[in-house]
Amino acid sequence: MAYSNWTLGTVQKVFELETVPARGLFAETEPVAPSAALTKALEKKTPLAFAIGTEKAKSELIVADILVELCEHFDYRVSLFSGIDFNVDTENDLNGVCDFLISLSPDQFSMAAPVIILLEAKRDNLTEGLGQCVAEMLAAQRFNAEEGNDIPCIYGSITSGLNWLFLKLEDKKLSIDMAVYQLAQCEKILGILASMVKQTA
Repeated sequence: MAYSNWTLGTVQKVFELETVPARGLFAETEPVAPSAALTKALEKKTPLAFAIGTEKAKSELIVADILVELCEHFDYRVSLFSGIDFNVDTENDLNGVCDFLISLSPDQFSMAAPVIILLEAKRDNLTEGLGQCVAEMLAAQRFNAEEGNDIPCIYGSITSGLNWLFLKLEDKKLSIDMAVYQLAQCEKILGILASMVKQTA
């Protein structure tokens, strides 16, 4: 079974997760102003991504630009990977392709621990991607531990490009933010992603 086959209920049961709905999990996060280049790019690309309507279009035209901005914000001290195989534990079905993955390592040519953020792009319904994203976060947890670069928290996001939902995994405690952020709140989205990097650095 690949990441995409997991449901939230199944992954909670199999991995004995304590799930906590969290209101305002990132409410106090300081915003990060998007660059003029990102603002202009999103103004041009968002209508096109919306019109095409596919996960691929939204990933390529919106999500990728925001994540590249995140890397630039940290002077590429973090690395970004897109559409890579992340086969960590095939016996426990923690394998498959991740839409986006961010590592705290600056090595852009090969993925290295610690993996800190997993992002899944979905066409519309964000909650449909919860099981998949959580399974990837669990895989990152194991990957980091096996590489001897364990960190206390793994973060996740499910996004349609236009809407963003964020998650946090500490050991077996899964927090799912009840707030959904819209692309119009780009400075808040960037701020949340930046805070994830800072808290794990």
